[in-house]
Amino acid sequence: MYLTHSTFIGIPCLHIVHDFYGSINGSFSSCIQAIEAAGAIPNLIHLTHDRTVLRAHYERCQGVLLVGGSDVDPASYGEEPHPALGPTDPLQDALELQLIAWAQADSKPVLGICRGMQILNVALGGTLYQDLPDQFVGAVNHRESATYPHWHHLAHPITLAPNCWLADQLGTTQITVNTVHHQALKTVAPGLRVVAYAPDGVIEAVESIDAQFVVGVQCHPETLWDAIDPRWQRVFAEFVHTAQTRRTFLTDACPECRQQ
Repeated sequence: MYLTHSTFIGIPCLHIVHDFYGSINGSFSSCIQAIEAAGAIPNLIHLTHDRTVLRAHYERCQGVLLVGGSDVDPASYGEEPHPALGPTDPLQDALELQLIAWAQADSKPVLGICRGMQILNVALGGTLYQDLPDQFVGAVNHRESATYPHWHHLAHPITLAPNCWLADQLGTTQITVNTVHHQALKTVAPGLRVVAYAPDGVIEAVESIDAQFVVGVQCHPETLWDAIDPRWQRVFAEFVHTAQTRRTFLTDACPECRQQ
């Protein structure tokens, strides 16, 4: 795709340990491809303790995409670990919480996918179910798609609020999605509103209550947009467009920005 804007979308990396290659920082190819296809340049943000390096990454980006990874550490929202809590990564948590804080302060658009929606909710003051099978009565199997190749399996429908941004992009208030998670939103953060539920009542999407672009989805549209359900293309496209528009506005309005 020809890029008409030099728009960079920051994607925080995951820490992966490989038997042969050792410690690796990387992200899902599907997320990278979704952002590239939407007309932006994916900017992978490696996990670092160096705040100056992290800030340099952030300054380069016009939007932030938060994707999967380890379970969010419950210490981030004041709870003790549940016995079924999976592996956590305090560095990924700290890095993403900082990116969200900066993006909120600067009104940069943020899109959260799966864990990305969960850490977004925590960053803004919400809490999580640490393990749905044990803590959410009547929960369906929210890891059903994990047993299928590439997570392409559409496991259950979700119902969207008719007046939300997500429903506008998808062109529907009913859509069937994949599902690969065992944590979910419990207390919704101030500043967010729920815009989609699974049939069992698990929260499937949230949006900001104000004009700032903050959107979270619990499913994995990055594995659906290119073939399984092309309606998700518009979600990534409009996210990128929002980042592009904001960048153009700042560049036009601010002489200092034009020199960066």
